[in-house]
Amino acid sequence: MINLAYKDIQHTFSKFVITAMGVGMLLGIVLIMIGVYRGMVEDAKVLLNDVNADVWVVQQYTLGPFAESSRLYQDLQDSIKVIEGVDKAAALTFQGMQLFDKQGHAVRVYTVGYDPRGDFQIIPDSALIEGRVLRESHYEMVVTDKTGFALGEKIKVGRNIFTVVGITQGTVSSGGDPIVYVSLKDAQIMQFSYSNPRIRNDRARGLESKDSQLVNVVVATLKPGYAADQVAQKMERWKHLTVYSQAEQIQILSKNVIERSSKQIGLFTLILVLVSSIIIGLIIYTMTLEKIKEISIMKLIGIPNFLITKMIIQETILLGLIAFVFGNLFAQLIYSNFPKRVLLEWPDSFTLLAVIIVTSFLSSLIGVYKVLKADPAQAIGG
Repeated sequence: MINLAYKDIQHTFSKFVITAMGVGMLLGIVLIMIGVYRGMVEDAKVLLNDVNADVWVVQQYTLGPFAESSRLYQDLQDSIKVIEGVDKAAALTFQGMQLFDKQGHAVRVYTVGYDPRGDFQIIPDSALIEGRVLRESHYEMVVTDKTGFALGEKIKVGRNIFTVVGITQGTVSSGGDPIVYVSLKDAQIMQFSYSNPRIRNDRARGLESKDSQLVNVVVATLKPGYAADQVAQKMERWKHLTVYSQAEQIQILSKNVIERSSKQIGLFTLILVLVSSIIIGLIIYTMTLEKIKEISIMKLIGIPNFLITKMIIQETILLGLIAFVFGNLFAQLIYSNFPKRVLLEWPDSFTLLAVIIVTSFLSSLIGVYKVLKADPAQAIGG
């Protein structure tokens, strides 16, 4: 039996493929948008996984340093360390900063301050690709490869000069900014110390500027056999703090920090899928109109509506499949050029494939309706 869809596509092959490629580019953008969302979720977990703490101790009644401001005194880590069940504790600082490269271009970074001689090794060995981790208490910096800084490069921060002693790969904040690491003492100076004019002004007002011993969070690991929620209750009861487990901190990042962005991306992705469906429907409608006389001739010579309808449906689904394949290729080619992480996963692609097949079938109904309404008499005449 002759396949009408095959014969029709063969007749207008180049036009059919170019049309499918155009729709495929749109589907590629849909995949990119899904990948941006996946990347946001993955980025939110990078720093948490690197720290790998069991509990996060923050200022009372706050959500922690990633969602809102949190300030604690550094010596709190010593009090936390002696609580029953606690194995190790460390004070950390987090802050957004803007560094400048040799050409004077601004580089937005997320700075993590920790004690190089403390209990926690914040920089994982698997992430370090050049150089070493921090060893000194002052003027050393480990940067991420995305910053563009080179090993041994000098970077001016305020009045101090830092030397890049190590480079990591893939370490970013929940917002996608490259992470740089400095010692806790340097980080405290950057975040909490005031300039000399400010200190003189405060003294003239009768105020004392003594914030240099502050940190944003104290993290701790627990000894085997101790549950995070039980130790957290002790800390909250006796130290008047708020304590989150690792899982709760991840939930805070996912829900409170990136939820709005994820909803926006989801809505935009849904709109793109709807637009793709409408475009496929319009393409099929136009293609049907272009061959309405041929369809009328088919009906005149006795070809049943079923075979003509089958042709329209096959062409529509094939258009969707070719567009999907091209969309995947397009997404794979361009995703690495985006400034933030884009994570393309095959389950997302297969879900989109199912959506495209369903929407292609529904879109084909527009052409099917036109086929059923075609009058065989149109085959006769101009």
